[in-house]
Amino acid sequence: IKNLSAWLTTVVGRLSLDLLRSRRVRRETTYDEAPREVVLDEPDDQGVLADSVGIALLVVLERLTPDERLAFVLHDIFAVPFAEIAEILGKSADAAKMLASRARRKVRATDDVAEARAQRKVVDAFLAAAREGDFAKLLVVLSPDVELRVDAPGGRVVVLGATEVAARAQMFSRVASDVRPVLVDGQPGIVSWRPDGTVMSVMAYTVADGVITVIASISDPELLSTLILPEPTR
Repeated sequence: IKNLSAWLTTVVGRLSLDLLRSRRVRRETTYDEAPREVVLDEPDDQGVLADSVGIALLVVLERLTPDERLAFVLHDIFAVPFAEIAEILGKSADAAKMLASRARRKVRATDDVAEARAQRKVVDAFLAAAREGDFAKLLVVLSPDVELRVDAPGGRVVVLGATEVAARAQMFSRVASDVRPVLVDGQPGIVSWRPDGTVMSVMAYTVADGVITVIASISDPELLSTLILPEPTR
C-alpha cells in the first residue's frame, strides 16, 4: 500500500456505501417488523461530522441515493478528491462530480434543514420546560388538542389535551434519569432511561406551526426490545 490515507478512505467509503444500501432496504419494513433502527443525534460522539452537517441535514441526506450521499459527504465535507471518490464508487471522476452536484442541488432546494432545526427547537423547549416543572411554558409549546399515544405493556393509552399532556410531562421528567435526543423515522424524538440504567421509553414528536401536535411513546419492554437503541450516557 503506497498511500495509506487513500487506502483507508477507500475501505471506509466502500463499507459505508454497503451499509447505506443495506439500510435503504431495511427501511422498507413496516412498523410491526423488528428490528427497527433509531437514527441518533449524538453531537459529542460524531465530532467533526455532526459539527459540519448537523442533525437536520442528516434528514435530507437520507433522501439521497447512497452514491449521491457518499460523493457529497466525502467531497463537500471532507474534501476528498473526486478521483478517490470515483475509485470507491467504481465510476469515472466525471460521474462522481455529477453525483455530488446532483446531491448538492437537492440539499439546497429543500427546506427540510430549516424545518428540522425548527422542530428540534420546539422539542428542546418542551423538554426544558418539563425538567424545570414550568407548566406555563409546557402549554406554550403544546397544541391545545395535542394527542399523546403511549404503547404501554397493557396496550395503547391515548391522552388528549395540553393540560393533561403537560401534567404527564412533568411527572415523566421526575422519573427519567437520562434523556438523549434522537431521530425516530425522521421525526425529532428522545430515548430515556431509569436510574437503574434500563430503557424507560422512546418518544417521537410531531411538530406543526411551532407547536407539538402528537407525541408517540413506546414504554412496552417487549416493543422496546425490538428497537436498536443507544447506551445511556451515565
